[in-house]
Amino acid sequence: MTEAWLRDLLADEDLPPDFADAVEAAHRPVADRIAAAAKAGGTLVVGLCGPQGSGKSTMAKSLRAILAGCDLRAAVLSLDDLYLTRAERGALAASVHPLLRTRGVPGTHDLALGHAVLDALAEPGEARLPVFDKALDDRCPPEAWARVSGPADVVLFEGWCVGAVPQGPAELAEPVNDLEREEDPDGTWRRYVNDALGTGYRRLFARIGLLVVLEPPGFDVVLGWRTEQERKRRSAALVRGEAPGGMTDAEIARFVAHYERLTRHILAEMPARADVTVRLDEHRRPTIVTGPFTRR
Repeated sequence: MTEAWLRDLLADEDLPPDFADAVEAAHRPVADRIAAAAKAGGTLVVGLCGPQGSGKSTMAKSLRAILAGCDLRAAVLSLDDLYLTRAERGALAASVHPLLRTRGVPGTHDLALGHAVLDALAEPGEARLPVFDKALDDRCPPEAWARVSGPADVVLFEGWCVGAVPQGPAELAEPVNDLEREEDPDGTWRRYVNDALGTGYRRLFARIGLLVVLEPPGFDVVLGWRTEQERKRRSAALVRGEAPGGMTDAEIARFVAHYERLTRHILAEMPARADVTVRLDEHRRPTIVTGPFTRR
């Protein structure tokens, strides 16, 4: 019989019934690995990395529920909720490069806020988790932030580039797509992003005690996943009687192009060093989990 939390997750995320199979195939063994690591005490920060649309936030919710059944208090922090405000990114666009107006890449997050939230989650008392409104492309006011009780045994820190490392200088020379070729011909934007990843982001990601990566069959599936994700978001808004907002398919393609370089780099290097790798097929179903165990 399906557990109540899983039934709710299937309904809330508009997931097919066979998603329960993914929980058994991937989420439970990953949760077991996290639970074993959390026995050391303190607050364990688990990095959950995966490309856009790969199911990171859904997996984080599932892991949180499974860990609760192990008497572990888990909180979810999304890198997406740490974006700089729209005004702050506008200032970066004016002073450094116009492409920094678009949220997502290293250099467009509030790292001090990230450290502050992780610090708060490791202490007794109430911690407030920031919330970013993607429809408005801006951070919500503090009174709208989520509230959780600390200390957390586990923080599930999920995001598309969580745990990433910078590329070598030579790798930045050639553009990877038309966006870079036409709008960053001298490489100013990609060097800024890479430098940010090697400095402030390195310090934030150093707090990760266990790294999990979702590995798709290749970058080519990411655009389809992200497009599907946006369409579901628009449909859900219409059902709620809200303006759908969001991006058109063409806007999504341009948006994903901002992420292509680093996503390809992550997929090439992270699985070899991650503590746990969850390999996905083109439908986002887990096909194998590797780490200190292997589930087929």
